[in-house]
Amino acid sequence: MLQRRKILQYHTNKYNIHMYNFRLVLYVWVLSIIGILVINSAADGFAAKQLIGFVGGSVVMIIFSLIDYNYIAKFEWYLYSINIGMLIAVKLFGISVNGARRWFSLGPFGTFQPSELSKVIMLIIFAHLISEQKEKINSLATILRIGILYVIPMFLVAWEPDLSTTMVFAFLFCTLMFVGGISYKIIGAILGAALPLGGILIWYIQQPGQILLHDYQLNRVLSFLNPSDYLLTTYNQQYNSIMAIGSGMLTGKGLDNNTITSVKGGNFISEPQTDFIFAVVGEELGFIGSCVVIGLILLIVIECLRIAKDARDMRGHLVASGVAGIITFQSFVNIGVATGILPNTGLPLPFVSYGLSSLLSNFICIGLVLNVGLQRNRR
Repeated sequence: MLQRRKILQYHTNKYNIHMYNFRLVLYVWVLSIIGILVINSAADGFAAKQLIGFVGGSVVMIIFSLIDYNYIAKFEWYLYSINIGMLIAVKLFGISVNGARRWFSLGPFGTFQPSELSKVIMLIIFAHLISEQKEKINSLATILRIGILYVIPMFLVAWEPDLSTTMVFAFLFCTLMFVGGISYKIIGAILGAALPLGGILIWYIQQPGQILLHDYQLNRVLSFLNPSDYLLTTYNQQYNSIMAIGSGMLTGKGLDNNTITSVKGGNFISEPQTDFIFAVVGEELGFIGSCVVIGLILLIVIECLRIAKDARDMRGHLVASGVAGIITFQSFVNIGVATGILPNTGLPLPFVSYGLSSLLSNFICIGLVLNVGLQRNRR
């Protein structure tokens, strides 16, 4: 404990408190408080836990903001080993829900989802690896080496199965490689190959006997492609979500709305406090409240990108850009699912959806970004 205090004090003394981005902290806190209020309105018994997660997450954020991200990156292979071990352990010993093993049971404290922490670990490790290889980033050997190391934990997440988090991993990898300076020629070649392959993939998964997707995943894709055929089954959740958002109109029905026609009172959406939290936002806070939530997310992303722009090294630039990428992708997918513009998939809305594992990982990410900002003028 004494050694930890010395390390924290050492790193704290190197920073100028006037460089601390309190604006980013304010945006995160306001969005999180809105999330707690909406969660309390969406379902009973979750807001108190989310409040505890908010307080604990804020403490963790502050701690990580005062520890040099370069110091954390020194333990890359230890972190990588822990990450692999954690993802294997949850598949072997985790609790099973609807055929997926993604969580460890923590008894009265709820559950822990390792893939959420894994996102943070992957961000730190590969920001470090890419920054170390920035002069060789366009080398085929470098791309393959980094890609293979990245695919291993991503495969373990897909094996749980957790397709939505796997997509976050894939997007994070693309973000880090793009920011790391991969050639536009390589990007063009990949896109040129990906577009026709994507078309073939969409055709293949609709064929009898396809083996790429589980039945529930396939039904979600098919219901998105043909919503009228699945209106009373798979697409029902998204349809009700769209109706709920539309019913909020300009100013919404107000928090804690419990009428028979509401999401909560009518029980039209299962687990509205998590994946479909934006339906509750739209219904109870209306168009104005929805714009406020989206605006706060946008401001958080902008602050992360500003810090990335002024980072003192490539590693910090990648860390802050990666966090911006994670928040952007998860927000776009969550809101896209709730509004029916994307197939149904389970990704939380950052700082708004209920989920202590997600909330904690998001706060750690913001802490890392704050630390990058604290060092932006150092040489």
